[in-house]
Amino acid sequence: MPNVIKIFSGNAHQELAKEIAAHLDLSLSKADVKKFSDGEIFVEVKENVRGTDVFVVQPTCTPVNDHLMELVIMVDALRRASARRITAVVPYYGYARQDRKNAPRVPISAKVVAEMFMAVGVRRVLCMDLHAGQIQGFFNIPVDNLYAAPVILEYISRTFKDVIMVSPDAGGVERTRAYAKRLQCGLAIIDKRRDKPNECEAMHVIGDVKGKTAILVDDMVDTAGTLCNGAKTLIANGAKEVHACCSHPVLSGPAVERIKNSDIKSLVVTNSIPLGTEAIKCGKIKVLSVSALLAEAIRRIHNEDSVSSLFV
Repeated sequence: MPNVIKIFSGNAHQELAKEIAAHLDLSLSKADVKKFSDGEIFVEVKENVRGTDVFVVQPTCTPVNDHLMELVIMVDALRRASARRITAVVPYYGYARQDRKNAPRVPISAKVVAEMFMAVGVRRVLCMDLHAGQIQGFFNIPVDNLYAAPVILEYISRTFKDVIMVSPDAGGVERTRAYAKRLQCGLAIIDKRRDKPNECEAMHVIGDVKGKTAILVDDMVDTAGTLCNGAKTLIANGAKEVHACCSHPVLSGPAVERIKNSDIKSLVVTNSIPLGTEAIKCGKIKVLSVSALLAEAIRRIHNEDSVSSLFV
């Protein structure tokens, strides 16, 4: 079994990688990851990794394709440098929404990404709150799918009172029910109709939110249309105030502006993805760190201990 851990990072989220390394009493290992003038990515590992247990921290967030290529090229470099085992730590798994063939002649891109990881030498994947749990089945190697719920639940329980957890759509009911069960509170569902990609129209609420602090739960916030329309509907149905929480703050396009102008009083996110400049300035967005959770999972993987017991 490898007896040395090394933590590497591309350019996607070095701050998170440094936090993880600090929790493990390590320094971030050195590698040059840069671009040639034509946009090609160049990687050079700056220290010996022969026989070591290597973890590459790289959420595949915006720009997704650059960070994805950084990851696979880093893994290739580490494999050729004789690392004993390479684990891809991908807190946010890009292309996860393209997880099935829901129309003629479309790709299953989440599967393509999985194939790329395995082809270059990834031997284990550590991710967080996959958009669809069945993505784990696209890999023929072990996948540990962590949940940000313990971190978010702790914040909710000490910050809000008289809450009701709300799923912004039918697909998120299982996730929201798990939050409601842990908090021993009520559950509501927003019935919505999506007319186009990234656009939705909230319709009505299933459940009683009147006089309650409603908390919308989602795995990611992209353009924020779902959450903002959901908040408007909840207020119209008598909710006292509306907050939201998610694991992955993608926040693309008009998302931050929509949140600023919406009925949402606060949006709680994790640092699985680094916030953009506009999002950092938004007073409604609160960031919780998942570095300790990821570090503990890395420690357990290295020591061959149970990762699932983190959530029991």
